[in-house]
Amino acid sequence: MNLGFRQIHLDFHTSGLIKDIGRDFDPRRFADTLADAHIDSVTVFARCHHGLLYYPSKANPERVHPHLARPKLLLEQIEACHERGIRVPIYTTVQWDEYTAHEHRDWLLQNEDGELYRTKPLEAGFYRNLDVTHPGYAAFLRDHVREIFETMPVDGLFFDICQPRPSLTEHWIKGMDAAGLDPEREVDRKHYAQLTMDAWANDMTTFIKGLPQYTDDSTIFYNSGHVGPAHRGSHDAFTHYELESLPSGGWGYMHFPVSQRYARGLGKPTVGMTGKFHTAWGDFHSYKNLHALRYECLHMIALGSKCSIGDQLHPRGELDTATYDLIGRVYSEVEAKQPWCDGVIPLAEVGVFTSEEYAAGKAEHAAQAARPTESAMGATRMLQELAMQFDLLSSEAELSKYAVLILPDDIPVDDALAAKLDAYLSGGGRLLASHRSGLTPDGKGFALDAFGLTYGGDAAFEPDFLRPGALRGDLPDTPHVMYQRGLAVEPGPDTEVLGEVEPPYFNRTWRHFCSHRHAPSTGRAVYPGVTQCGHVIYFAHPVFSMYHQRAPRWCKALIDQALRRLGPPRLVELHDAPTGVITSLNDQPAESRYALNLLYFVPERRGTEFDVIEDVVPVYDIGVTVRVPKLIKSATLIPQGEPIEFKLGADAVS
Repeated sequence: MNLGFRQIHLDFHTSGLIKDIGRDFDPRRFADTLADAHIDSVTVFARCHHGLLYYPSKANPERVHPHLARPKLLLEQIEACHERGIRVPIYTTVQWDEYTAHEHRDWLLQNEDGELYRTKPLEAGFYRNLDVTHPGYAAFLRDHVREIFETMPVDGLFFDICQPRPSLTEHWIKGMDAAGLDPEREVDRKHYAQLTMDAWANDMTTFIKGLPQYTDDSTIFYNSGHVGPAHRGSHDAFTHYELESLPSGGWGYMHFPVSQRYARGLGKPTVGMTGKFHTAWGDFHSYKNLHALRYECLHMIALGSKCSIGDQLHPRGELDTATYDLIGRVYSEVEAKQPWCDGVIPLAEVGVFTSEEYAAGKAEHAAQAARPTESAMGATRMLQELAMQFDLLSSEAELSKYAVLILPDDIPVDDALAAKLDAYLSGGGRLLASHRSGLTPDGKGFALDAFGLTYGGDAAFEPDFLRPGALRGDLPDTPHVMYQRGLAVEPGPDTEVLGEVEPPYFNRTWRHFCSHRHAPSTGRAVYPGVTQCGHVIYFAHPVFSMYHQRAPRWCKALIDQALRRLGPPRLVELHDAPTGVITSLNDQPAESRYALNLLYFVPERRGTEFDVIEDVVPVYDIGVTVRVPKLIKSATLIPQGEPIEFKLGADAVS
């Protein structure tokens, strides 16, 4: 499937109060601007969040934008781009539609307080969620999609705002009763919302594929602002995955690598999506810093994804020259590196379980139905800084290809997962777990005898202090504060204690406290902090969540030493490199070569809400050791084509 490496997602949410819509649109200039910016695919709008249409609709003429100066704007955009060989998927909204929300209030979702979601009657915004299960709205959506296929060529469909929001309208309650779910339980309401959204997406894809105009080249994607384990029930509805992840718009710089390292294992192509905006969608006349946009796009292709940059078309229909000068500079670089990033298989030695499938999935951003957990983001940041090659996994993943598995902080182990992990360990696998990972879902004890531990509940002190012991490495032989409460565990006869915990004099309360934060260590060991039983190493503290929150270097150093202790030798090791260098090792079998990507961009918190990248500090003379199964005959710096001196060792090239 040719999705296009260098895409634009061209928003066009345009108020019905604005006149002269598309007045300045010139088809040839539109397509030329895109082509000159090295763009090979652009997603354009059939229907926006205001609920208005941008093509001559026979089914819903009342919805056509009242001030559309070019009645065939969408059709002209498609035709002009096709003449330049540019793909043109078509956008339509699903749950946010201002026109429909006003005309059909009975089609809206209702929260547990009997209120409509988010936008109140006297607030600006179209963020009221429509109900895809309502018969009236479901029929409208099918008719709308049918008309799109009947009216114009369809390279693909991008369905936006497909979020599993619970509702307590009458037919939802009846549906939950029929499904044996309790409307009074939040977890049941969320579960039913996911089931209904999965069913709608699966049914819509079946409907689309049954249309006479549909071809296998037409792509289908349903956007909820995040891709993760929640998508398992609708996997067959997607032709590919687009990972909306605007770092300055609420997602942050750790969102994309977490999402992509999971999504790339789902067996379908992926597209990373950022924005040209300084903040997020709808930020007219703002421009992302050049090096930030470079980093975001290069990170995408390094991790095996295509690129998409979000823009918003001015109501008068003319693309902004400064925006496409910026995008063109970035996409020219992507195009130059593209031959080494196409058809790649990312190599990974470590599989990291993500707790998204067990978490409640609280959305902090309007366009996100779920968020990566702190433990997943902490593990991702830490392993990136250690130059590890890794994937994010759910409990359904195939485990045998990974040399080491990590269960970070909060992965419960039921009977099915316990059987998989036992089989993995019996086959020679290695496991690193922390805090509550490895406990049974009821939290009463460890699910695997392989841990060699007895569970004793929460530790008595918070914080307490870990003396590194056998994992000391370059750390001083002194207690190190562990900011979050650990667990009390008792080692079995075959379990080695690698590091011990020392308590403070007392927990901080109004009755007894010391200094500004916490009391110091008493200097006496009370229980294990790190243990090893065979090929299993366990940390009693939530070291990955702790690293996400505060980034204590000693947590990373301890994990580094634990992984080295478990072995085997790593696929990639850096020498004399900043810890911010991101590595990605990909196999490109069709070209009989491996591609090692090295990225060094440093985000800085300059505002109060998000990080920015403005400057690039080049690094030189980095030493690299790579271990791959095939004999290396040459090494080349690409795309420059300059040969690199290297040495062949017994099991590595450096």
